[in-house]
Amino acid sequence: MSIGHGGPSDAPGANPPHGTPQPPTPQGHFGPPLPHPLDQQGRPNPQPLGQLGRPDPQPLGQLGRPEGGTGGQGAAPGGAAPYGSPRPTPEAPTPYGTAPPTPNGPAPYGTAPPHPYTAHPGPTAQVTPGNPTPDWSALADAAATRTRRNRLLYLAGGTLATLAVAALVTTAIVSSGDGSPSDGKNNTLPSPETLPTESGGAPTPSFSPVAPPPPPDPKDFISSAEKDKAPLSADTLFPGTSLTLENRTYAKGATNRVTNCASGTQGRLGGILNTNGCTQLIRATFTKGGTAVTVGVAVFPTEAQALTAKNQVKDGVASLPGSGVPTFCRNGTICRKTANSYGRYAYFTVSGFTDNKRDVTTEDKNIYALGDDTAKYTFLRIVERGRTQASAAATADTTANS
Repeated sequence: MSIGHGGPSDAPGANPPHGTPQPPTPQGHFGPPLPHPLDQQGRPNPQPLGQLGRPDPQPLGQLGRPEGGTGGQGAAPGGAAPYGSPRPTPEAPTPYGTAPPTPNGPAPYGTAPPHPYTAHPGPTAQVTPGNPTPDWSALADAAATRTRRNRLLYLAGGTLATLAVAALVTTAIVSSGDGSPSDGKNNTLPSPETLPTESGGAPTPSFSPVAPPPPPDPKDFISSAEKDKAPLSADTLFPGTSLTLENRTYAKGATNRVTNCASGTQGRLGGILNTNGCTQLIRATFTKGGTAVTVGVAVFPTEAQALTAKNQVKDGVASLPGSGVPTFCRNGTICRKTANSYGRYAYFTVSGFTDNKRDVTTEDKNIYALGDDTAKYTFLRIVERGRTQASAAATADTTANS
């Protein structure tokens, strides 16, 4: 038994007899333990060397002790020997009678276990329970097996998807009949046997290669006496007992028709009408609220004659009293006068106050409205005369060609 810095120890061969000198370790008196010089089979154990050919030192603790050692009794296997315990050196053999450490048991007290990172010679490296090493070859085989299995699954899934798409396309083509796009309508023609092969003696319509003539122009019938054959009088131009235009109504007074156009005019207008070939003059009077207007329609053989008379107009038509309307626009009273023409008709108006005393001014809006409404109404009646004759001519042509 010997007493060191670390405490008593009875392990055989752990320490030499008390007082036996020990060679210094590479780290001095406080250096770490070195690996056992012999392996489990009693053969020399290779030693790790440092840069100078000496064993690598192990790190020391804060008090100069090897890391992991406590310095007391019962140190754990593989840990440092108690403080102050001498260690055998590579040159010093284990004392006689000391048994080598067992393969799985702890090393005797003070004996350093084999270095945990030292590879033992042999055909293959052994995996110890404390330092398991995975079987890389088995893991690689398992990974390759999984990769092949996944590849086969992907290929099978792609093949099934392709077959499904092909089945859908085939179904759509079969459903559409001839494979052409369908817009939801039945575009197929009936079979030839369902089409009629014989007319059955029924008459087929025939079309003339000559295009029908355009409908006649209404103005053509009121522009020339050769076409304007409809009856013409005061009652055909101004029917009824009143004149209504745009919800304004005027009472109709006296009417008159003469073949001597100058007899129904004032001043120089009569000579102008006769010079240009006037054939008749039709007059009518309309009144409302103390005002009155007379319109005179001069009829000419052609449109050109009526237009010339309108452009040469001087003075105006004479007012026509009667049927409850007193004489107006006479004896120098100033009245409003207008002149216009359409087709072979020239029409003139004269309007003023029925008292025949007041002169018309621009402030008398009711007089202006009365004259304008009567002139517009006369124009519409002439246009209607042309439309009526054009419609009758078109009906006659259709009947003749049928």
